[in-house]
Amino acid sequence: MSKARVKWIEGKTFLGIDANGKSAVMSGPDGPGVSPMQMLLLGLGGCSLIDVVVILEKQRQPFAGVEVEMDGVRAEEAQRPWKDIHMHFIVTGAGVDEAKVERAIALSVEKYCGAYATLSGVATITHDFEVRE
Repeated sequence: MSKARVKWIEGKTFLGIDANGKSAVMSGPDGPGVSPMQMLLLGLGGCSLIDVVVILEKQRQPFAGVEVEMDGVRAEEAQRPWKDIHMHFIVTGAGVDEAKVERAIALSVEKYCGAYATLSGVATITHDFEVRE
């Protein structure tokens, strides 16, 4: 079991604290932090990107950078869950093998990323990638 807590700071600003004591500021649209719904997208991107980096390192790929851009659409009905999410992975580096990048992403989304497994139960998640020299 993992514990986390969210603490009200002031106004509509909150501090999320994870099981390891690390924190993130959250707030409404006008506050200084990330909104909780955007935090879900960031969690998805971070979870998958950690996997991709580890796999690319194991594959000995000469990457210089890795990032993922995400576009999300929320449902119109109350609670407005994420409905569609698209993840666009960008890997930079000379001599990076596209087939290995594709495999790393597939392993993340199909096998390793818990955030993907969780959100895919609610949203349709698609992905693609590009390799930049």
